[in-house]
Amino acid sequence: MSCWLFYHCGNPADPDGMWEGGAMDPPEQEGRTFMQVLSEKYSPENFPYRRGPGMGKVVSTLPQGSPMKDRLNLPSVLVLNGCGISHAGEEREIAAFCAHVIELDLSHNKLQDWHEISKIVSNIPNLDFLNLSSNPLSELVLEPSGAEAFARVRRLVLNNTQVSWDTVLVLTREMPELEELFLCLNGYTSVSASTVPCPTLRLLHITDNNLQDWAEVRKIGPMFPRLETLVMANCNLSSIQESEDTLPRLFPNLRSINLHNSGLSSWEDIEKLNHFPKLEDVRLQGIPLLQNYTNTERRSLMVSHLPSVSSLNGSVVTHGEREDSERFFIRYHVDYPEDQLPYRYHCLVTKYGKLEPLAEIDLRPRCHANVEVHCEEKVEQVSIRLDQTVAELKKQLRTVVQLSANQMRLYYIDKDSVFGPEEMKYHTRALHSYSIQDGDELLVVPKTGRVMTAPVKPLSNLNSQTVTPPP
Repeated sequence: MSCWLFYHCGNPADPDGMWEGGAMDPPEQEGRTFMQVLSEKYSPENFPYRRGPGMGKVVSTLPQGSPMKDRLNLPSVLVLNGCGISHAGEEREIAAFCAHVIELDLSHNKLQDWHEISKIVSNIPNLDFLNLSSNPLSELVLEPSGAEAFARVRRLVLNNTQVSWDTVLVLTREMPELEELFLCLNGYTSVSASTVPCPTLRLLHITDNNLQDWAEVRKIGPMFPRLETLVMANCNLSSIQESEDTLPRLFPNLRSINLHNSGLSSWEDIEKLNHFPKLEDVRLQGIPLLQNYTNTERRSLMVSHLPSVSSLNGSVVTHGEREDSERFFIRYHVDYPEDQLPYRYHCLVTKYGKLEPLAEIDLRPRCHANVEVHCEEKVEQVSIRLDQTVAELKKQLRTVVQLSANQMRLYYIDKDSVFGPEEMKYHTRALHSYSIQDGDELLVVPKTGRVMTAPVKPLSNLNSQTVTPPP
């Protein structure tokens, strides 16, 4: 879909652009016509130039197909949202100026008459995209003759218009090239089946309605037999009540479905998605079924239940992830009673065999160690934190050896090492960097004012050595 540049509607009484600068809102105008807004916004005074493809290059925007080039400079994409348009205006002028227009955004206007909308659309012969979102269309009746004006439109947006489903059916019958239809936020609780299918529609956005009953959703399939993408998030669908035999016939070409924030609460509903023969992209976040699982469990269990899906919640499912998920699935259900095992479990056991639970290995760093503290003739068992520094350890040992921190020299003795004591001289060094284990020893030697040899009580790996502390 094309990107649109959203401009504020021009105002001929605003030569300095104060409305666009956000200083204040322009005065609201009632009953403005399409041509009036078009003339104001794209007149040479308000819109004389546009930027060309080169950086910083400014070119004149006098498009081919606009016959009165001295009066209006019209791009092929017209954005007239929120301009107070309620009527078409002079049809001959619309036809004269809009022959080259291919996209038209009329959202957030005041169009309340399909006849006026038809006047605009019928005089734009190359129109491909039309956005009528947030126009008050709930009470309007559209006759088939009026819908014929939309015959060339391929993408139609009717979000938040409250347009009736009967009007939708009238439009789809008279739009032989329609490929994309947007019907979000229209308050639908049910839909009517159509006797005349729309064979060209590929994408349907019907998000933020209230289609809770599968009996209503299933009508969409025969209505749009070539539908490839169905987006119905936030619709509170409670379950997929359909047999495995009829599901493939309802949506034979569906490749992508979005059921975010629906009411699905059983794995049986998820497994039924496997019966859409071409489904490869599924989006299923925020459903009650998944609330009690961790993120890893959700992803792995979903991947295992949907063997043909290649994209889940916007992320590609790789071959490696699928195998890991399926093995996880078997181990996850290994302790379930036989009568509670899902059908998918038996399929995967046939593929991988019964798998034993993985060994649990704790790779977290140790937090504490129990060591022997030696100071002259005194020996104490002390539990020390390994996340503290040497300076903090000395403070902890003050009450054990009855010395202040600056009166002690501290040595670490690894019980499994053939080397001698290692002085812990760097006050900011963390204890875990010494790899201290339970049963290791710490030697505290008091500092003195003279050089002396301090006898040390024989330890397991010192062989009655003596330690000579520096002065």
